Amino acid sequence: MQPSQKDAHALILDAIDQGVYRPGDRLVESELADRFGVSRTPVREALQRLETQALLTRDGRSLIVASLSHDQMAELYAVRTELEALAARLAAQHAAREEIAVLAAMVEEDRALLGNANALARANRRFHGQIHLASHNRYLVQQLSMVHRSMALMATTSLAAEGRGETALAEHEAIVAAIAARDGARAAEALRQHLSTAFEVRLREESRSL
Repeated sequence: MQPSQKDAHALILDAIDQGVYRPGDRLVESELADRFGVSRTPVREALQRLETQALLTRDGRSLIVASLSHDQMAELYAVRTELEALAARLAAQHAAREEIAVLAAMVEEDRALLGNANALARANRRFHGQIHLASHNRYLVQQLSMVHRSMALMATTSLAAEGRGETALAEHEAIVAAIAARDGARAAEALRQHLSTAFEVRLREESRSL
């Protein structure tokens, strides 16, 4: 069966999210079709959609993976922080006992990934995604999905900074503890502080490349 436009879009988006294609990389329709085993038509439509979503940008006649300016990054973190804090607060109210158990297990399992920044970054996305689902608010989940698509445009992960993996997992643990205690205010604040620290680490790493 011919893969759909949605499939092609998801495949390209996933490749950007996993760092296969990084900010500034050129995306060629024929190469993408060959790579993913789909025809060029759904790839062309997917590229147009990604350009509309501002995940791709034009460089002459070529489409390249977009990059975020300093101001765009700050704006993205501001929106993400408030939406994720809301997700954590709602998770504390609505998460099933089993969902909380899964979150706690994720934190423990992710300790085995310390020292592998890319694997930890993927695990981090899964952890945050689980909190989004545990909020049991479909509209919030949709908005956070859009925000996290844009997060893929950051060329590096803050988890690559020395010592950040360990502190991030400790922060995850505090978020889960607050959700388990059904303390929405504490869960929201813990997640807000977690992302504030991540943003500060990213800014510090960025300043070293100036």
